[in-house]
Amino acid sequence: MRTHEIGTTARRTRRVEARDIELFTEITGDRNPVHYDEELARASRFGGIVVQGGVTSGLLNAVVAEDLPGPGSVFLETSWRFLAPVRPGDVITAEATVTAVRDDKPITTLATRITNQDGVVVLDGSAVVWRDPAVAEATDAVREQSDPPA
Repeated sequence: MRTHEIGTTARRTRRVEARDIELFTEITGDRNPVHYDEELARASRFGGIVVQGGVTSGLLNAVVAEDLPGPGSVFLETSWRFLAPVRPGDVITAEATVTAVRDDKPITTLATRITNQDGVVVLDGSAVVWRDPAVAEATDAVREQSDPPA
């Protein structure tokens, strides 16, 4: 199983769309007016429609599950502060950086951050992640076979 060193970083970027709000509502039932009612959202402290926090933080799920630590990873703990709204049309970048690695278990601690297209930090925090050794071994082997030699 591949282990990551302290300081290793992974990022993913995507454009958030109004459809993301609809899909999240289908999954969760979250119909808060700040996500749907333009007039009420404009009158709120947010000044317009904002996407659900789960849509924003969901990009970190992809970073953890696909990149760092990688397939087989699940969150054990998260501590996230939502610092600025994300709106449909924003381009967000999720970043995770290894801050600690346990020697006795496949557990990694990550600094997590999401910024928007203007460099504004919209989410900041940390996460503790466990990576299933069987999944890690199988997927790392496949990745090593597909990576060209250096």
